[in-house]
Amino acid sequence: MRRAWRALGRPLALLLLGALAVQLSLALRIALMAWVDPASTTFQRSAAWELVRTGELGGWRRQWRPYEAIAVALKRAVVASEDSGFVEHRGIDLEALESAWRVNQRRAARQRPDAAPRLRGGSTITQQLAKNLLLSGERTLLRKAQEALLALWLEALLDKRRILEIYLNHVEWGRGVYGAQAAARQHFGIDAARLGEQAAARLAVMLPAPRRFERHPASPYLLDRAATVRARMAAVRIP
Repeated sequence: MRRAWRALGRPLALLLLGALAVQLSLALRIALMAWVDPASTTFQRSAAWELVRTGELGGWRRQWRPYEAIAVALKRAVVASEDSGFVEHRGIDLEALESAWRVNQRRAARQRPDAAPRLRGGSTITQQLAKNLLLSGERTLLRKAQEALLALWLEALLDKRRILEIYLNHVEWGRGVYGAQAAARQHFGIDAARLGEQAAARLAVMLPAPRRFERHPASPYLLDRAATVRARMAAVRIP
């Protein structure tokens, strides 16, 4: 028995050391983001490969804008739509997760057995950034746990202003459209600094499904939801 434990001990120790090295590497990359603007995200690189395969890479649009060069209206709209408690929480909003779970349970009870699930997420802006920056798109409990850990590190190593700045410069706003500047130019023909409340609210509403909404930019749902977001904007806090 002792020999068996010794035989298992070395591979297990090596596995744990490897996992620790990966985690420390990710933490170091996050720490560097306090001074260095990330050039791309894991999600963007995957999307770029898709565009390469379809011969559409020429449609790629992204241009970094510093925090102060992005309209306050867009910051407020995104926080109001995606994570109203962004300034208060420390990366994970347990109340939002619980609320999302309850909504999903009610939806599941009403849906037909053969219907595709329509799930509401409870992820914060910090969690979304962690996922897009450093993780794959797979949906497993292990990846979700890693997302939560990375969100805690982002909050510990970066301030809220920097987290929101990176998020707004890398989030997807359509096929090949990434960041506030590209979104403002693509959808409204203006710079990100000039976005007004109405335009900002419409961009914020696009975030959960930007490729779908770019095909239907004036759908009744988008316009109605944008009006709701606009009404909430003044009440949210931003960094």
